[in-house]
Amino acid sequence: MNVLVAGGSGTIGFPLVRALVRAGHQVTSLSRSAARRRELVELGVSVVQADALNRDALIAAVDAARPTHVIHELTALPKDGVRRSSDIDPTNRLRTDGTRNLLEAAVRAGARRFVVGSFAILSDRAGGGTAPDSAAANAVGSMEKQVLDATERGAIEGVVLRYGLFYGPDVPSTVSMIDMVRKRRLPVLRNDEGQLPLIHIDDAVSATVRALDHAPAGGVYDIVDDRAVSMSEVVRTIAEFTGSRSPLRVPSWLPKLIAPYMARMTSVRLPLSNSRAAAELGWRPAYPSMREGLAGILRKAA
Repeated sequence: MNVLVAGGSGTIGFPLVRALVRAGHQVTSLSRSAARRRELVELGVSVVQADALNRDALIAAVDAARPTHVIHELTALPKDGVRRSSDIDPTNRLRTDGTRNLLEAAVRAGARRFVVGSFAILSDRAGGGTAPDSAAANAVGSMEKQVLDATERGAIEGVVLRYGLFYGPDVPSTVSMIDMVRKRRLPVLRNDEGQLPLIHIDDAVSATVRALDHAPAGGVYDIVDDRAVSMSEVVRTIAEFTGSRSPLRVPSWLPKLIAPYMARMTSVRLPLSNSRAAAELGWRPAYPSMREGLAGILRKAA
């Protein structure tokens, strides 16, 4: 396959590009900046720069790459994490306007398949008011609908992968959490009833590679661990595996006062199933639970 990864220097993009190269595919990484260009070139990846919001430049870049498959992993999230709703505004534009441009570019270039990395917490499955940000949820809904509509009209074979929250040794949020837990700066909530769908970054990558040629057109999959967990459970597990002091326990109203956006995010109750991905893609997570995934991460770091 000739695969173009839009967002190939990002949190999932870079390990995905590396996995595709190892699988023997011809790979092009597309991004707005020159981030990780040297590392990508050393992997044998072609690197092109284009802003997904610049329709004409994007069409020219994708046409030059002539991909058979396009993977959409474009985001523009702050390196130190999302702290407020406005931090997601640039990513919202990429999920609406950027998706429209990338789809058009892929179809014009003759690509057969278009796989989009979506976000489970902001999908239509997060109904009942559990989505932490309506604008972001609307952007994710637009992104998914555009891909599925293009599939219905026969323009391209679209596949939607709804990832859980990423964690892993090179995921910035995981690195930050481990540091904060060691310093006893990340508390747990009393009576935390959150159920967050998670996915190890390596498992998200393997599912994406499988979807390239195993998913039927129009397929929508939850790419998540076997079991959703609360953020408090994540914090306690990190403390256990790192030999850190027990985290402080605080009432649930305190994070809502100090960090309302993150409080809404971590209070989501969204237990999802990866059974469809297992049945149709032949995919299973190498790390079925957060506990197993964190154990592997912290064992390597020891």
